[in-house]
Amino acid sequence: MKKNVWRAVIEVGFIIFLFYSNLLMGEFERSGIGQKRGVAWAIGDVFTAANFAIAMVAALIGYSLFEFLRKKF
Repeated sequence: MKKNVWRAVIEVGFIIFLFYSNLLMGEFERSGIGQKRGVAWAIGDVFTAANFAIAMVAALIGYSLFEFLRKKF
């Protein structure tokens, strides 16, 4: 049981990491304003409560989907 909990925490954390890294990359692409305002501004713009809620919901859905596929195949 303990091993399964750690596995879930690691997988959900990795999905959240990918979500935030994608948002940060978006701030520094051609259309993003992060190039002009800097890294500190981009981090402040990306790490919000709304983004965290979206990341957590997406991570839980992703984890559930992968667990379903693991058990199915």
